[in-house]
Amino acid sequence: MSDQRRPKGVRLPRITRRLPQLPAAPPPERQIVIQTTPPTPSAPPTVPPTFRAASEWVWRSLIIGVGVLALLWLISKLSEVVFPVIIALLLAALLEPLYQRLRIVLPRGLAAGVTVLGTLAVLVALFSFVGNQFTTQLGDIVGQVTQGVNQSRQWIVDTFGLTEGQITTWLTDQWAKVSQQQDVGARATQAGLTVGHLLTGFFLAMFSLFFFLYDGPGIWAWVVRLFPRGARAKVLSSGAIAWNQLKAFTRATILVAATDALGIGLGALLLGVPFASGIALLVFVGSFVPIVGALLSGFVAVVLAFVAKGPITALIMLGVVVAVQQLESHVLQPLLLGRAVRVHPLAVILAIATGIIVGGVIGALVAVPTAAVLNAVGHNLLDPVPEDADEPSDLVESPAEAAEIREDVAEADERAELDPGESPYDV
Repeated sequence: MSDQRRPKGVRLPRITRRLPQLPAAPPPERQIVIQTTPPTPSAPPTVPPTFRAASEWVWRSLIIGVGVLALLWLISKLSEVVFPVIIALLLAALLEPLYQRLRIVLPRGLAAGVTVLGTLAVLVALFSFVGNQFTTQLGDIVGQVTQGVNQSRQWIVDTFGLTEGQITTWLTDQWAKVSQQQDVGARATQAGLTVGHLLTGFFLAMFSLFFFLYDGPGIWAWVVRLFPRGARAKVLSSGAIAWNQLKAFTRATILVAATDALGIGLGALLLGVPFASGIALLVFVGSFVPIVGALLSGFVAVVLAFVAKGPITALIMLGVVVAVQQLESHVLQPLLLGRAVRVHPLAVILAIATGIIVGGVIGALVAVPTAAVLNAVGHNLLDPVPEDADEPSDLVESPAEAAEIREDVAEADERAELDPGESPYDV
């Protein structure tokens, strides 16, 4: 507007232009510092880690031990059922090849029945032969034993300087002690019960054998279905391994037992020991208990040779038994059993002792195959170590573990060489 148009004394309002405000700058970050006192070193734990680990192993081992003892107690209570079933399993593993050959020409049920009846026929024929031999040779056996007893008494008198009266008095006293400690009626009742239990167990074993041959896969499938679905693969593999172990063990044991019976029986026959066929049968049955079975049954042959033929014949018979045992231990067992069912001799002895405690003679018969099966199945389930580990060094998997072991051994040796009064913790 020009100055001529604007009235004098009038001031127009000034219009202020506002610029858009920019966002304010963010405030600087404020660091919060909290001053604390440095942590004091914690006191060492009251229980060392090694001791804590040992205690955990101990209570877990105690629980496992209680479970094993409970299982053994249950087996001892049900031994009249458990042991016949185990014997039926062993016979089924032994007779399966014969059953499979009969399956080619016969139905399944008929093949199983023929196998069981054939087994019964062989057992009856074998025991009948031994019984007939014993009946036929009874008179000669009595005469030879009487003559042998007289010769043994004379040898004792000449060797140890005793008199006939002293020997007779000692035998009379021993017989009187035995008669006083044993009730004849109670012993007869116990013998009758034992025979009844043996017959019941025998027929139960034959009945179980028929069904193991006839429907073994079906029975095993039913057992596998009892396990969770995720564990069935391991159960199936363990079952196959256990069955192969049983088959290998039974076949090898049959051959070993036959060889022991043939060797000791022929030795007794050539030496003129009475009842040689019975000795061979006893050795055959006893050989199913490895290491100790054939030795104990052979000792019976030595005793019979001593009382029937005198000490010289008994010494020769003892040499025959020892020679057969050496053949079994160093040739037959390694060649036939091999590494497939290898069980350490200490484990065999402990298994036999446990079997005798739990189930007597029958327990000793089934102890070793049970230990072989458990050993193989345990390797299959756990399998942390190689199966061919014969030395402790074979169990080391890496050079680092070997170096750690050498370091621990060196440290232990260094502590062992400390002077008296020094502390091993100062090393």
